[in-house]
Parts: sequence; structure tokens; C-alpha cells
Amino acid sequence: MQITDWTDYGLFAAVARHGSLARAARETGLSQATLSRRMTALEQRTGRRLFAHGAAGYTSTTEGRALLERAKKMEAAARCIAHWSAEQSGAPRVRVSAGTWTTLYLSRNLSTYWARSDRWTPEFVSCNLDMDIERREVDIGIRNRRPDHDWLAGRRTGHVEHAVYAVSEDVTGWIGPSDDTATLPSEAWTVANHGSELVAVSNDPQVRMALAQSGVGRVVLPTFAADTAPGLTRVSGIIEALTSEEWLVCHQDTRHDPAIRAALDAIAGMLARPRPLRDDAESPTLNVG
Repeated sequence: MQITDWTDYGLFAAVARHGSLARAARETGLSQATLSRRMTALEQRTGRRLFAHGAAGYTSTTEGRALLERAKKMEAAARCIAHWSAEQSGAPRVRVSAGTWTTLYLSRNLSTYWARSDRWTPEFVSCNLDMDIERREVDIGIRNRRPDHDWLAGRRTGHVEHAVYAVSEDVTGWIGPSDDTATLPSEAWTVANHGSELVAVSNDPQVRMALAQSGVGRVVLPTFAADTAPGLTRVSGIIEALTSEEWLVCHQDTRHDPAIRAALDAIAGMLARPRPLRDDAESPTLNVG
């Protein structure tokens, strides 16, 4: 009997979700070359064509989409086992996904809404794509819109605004996303309105902020992240087209789980507060409770 290598199916799921070796590499920590070899070997082993390779990246075929649905169930089972294992050694982990700046904000201010004596252990997943709550990729997602499925529960926590920042109003060039990372509304807005004026690009929002702080160009950032960032000044009004609601989202079936409920209440309270975020601030000392 052949032993199944479950790892390859997890890697397959990452590539299929992102449709890109580069993004899957960032999630898995493996090189693009390694992922390419593993996907080719998986196709050979299963005897099925899982991806259509082309300019659009790794697009899942019909067979690939069918396997992804099965792989999601495998991932959900693996996470359940991980939760079960964590419960033996401490408070259950609650996986929280959010974009870069919200993840940084929650992490840097952790001691103000969580203590080690609490009934849950935070596990932050920084991702600008919606992770699958139904398949238990995460327990809680922080999103820019009301949940649109009846199996999701949502709580509105506020709204997020964006503006343009630079070291001074004299700066004219623009900083934008790499070609394979224009997934955020702010990234798409920059490309659509100032694509011909880009002087530097990066796939990492923090690197784009650093480029702006060096004086290279202008960058679009959330106001709560950039208003107190050293060296930057707001050089535009609020970009109304980018203003969005903020929602705390979880699965209907898990929202009354004690650990997830405690996390929801704590994070909701934190997100409802004013949010200065200083990049030069020292990391807070955790309250041991």
C-alpha cells in the first residue's frame, strides 16, 4: 500500500488558492522552484492535470478545483488536530487573519486586550486575501465588508480611510505594488490612477511605506497606520473611493465557542478604539496576568 504524502496536498492547496507560485512561496516558506517541482510530481503521481500554466499564473483546471475542495477538508482536519493538541498544553489557539496594517496594530497593542491568563491564545495570520473561514483556515477574519454568506456571523467595528503620504508635498513620483500583488483596493487604485508615474514598486506594504519615508515617492496608506509614521505627512484628502467598513467575521457554528467568543469580544473592543500606530514605538511588554 502506497503511503500518501499529505504535505504535497497542503502545498497544492496553497498554490491553487493563490494562483501564483510567488504568493504560495511566501505562505509556505518554500522556493518557487521547489513548489513547481512538487506540483509537477503531484500531477504525475495522480495522473491528472491540475493546473493550466500561462501568463495568468497557475490557474486550476477542473480536476484541480475538484482536488482543492478535497484538500480543504484535509486542511480543516489538520487544524482541528492542531487545536486539540494545543488544548492539552494551554488555552486554545484562535487564528485571526487580517491585512498587514491591522495585524501590526493588533500585535503591537496585544497587552491592552489580552493576557496570558485569558482563555485563548492569539495566532495572527497576516494575509491580504480572504482566508476560508468555512474550511477553518482561520477562526476569525477582519474584513472590509459585511459577510455575504448565511453561515458567517459578522460584527461591524468601524471603518478604514486611506490618503496619500510622502515626506513632503514636493515629492511627485509614486510607489506602487509589484505586478503580481495588486490585490488590495489601494494597490489597484494606485495603478489605475498613477501607474505611469511609478518610480518604485514592492509586494510588501511595509516596504512601500519605508520607500516613502526615504523620500522616493508618494504612497497610499491607511490613515490609522500612516498618520503617526515618522517622516511622513499627509499630502491629500481622504480618498473616498477607498473608504471601507471594517467587520469582524467568524463561522456561525463556532461563534459561541468559549475561546473564539473571548477573542471576538476582546478584538472588537480593541478595533473600536482610536488607532494611532507608531512604527517607532517599542513593542509592548505582555501582561502575564
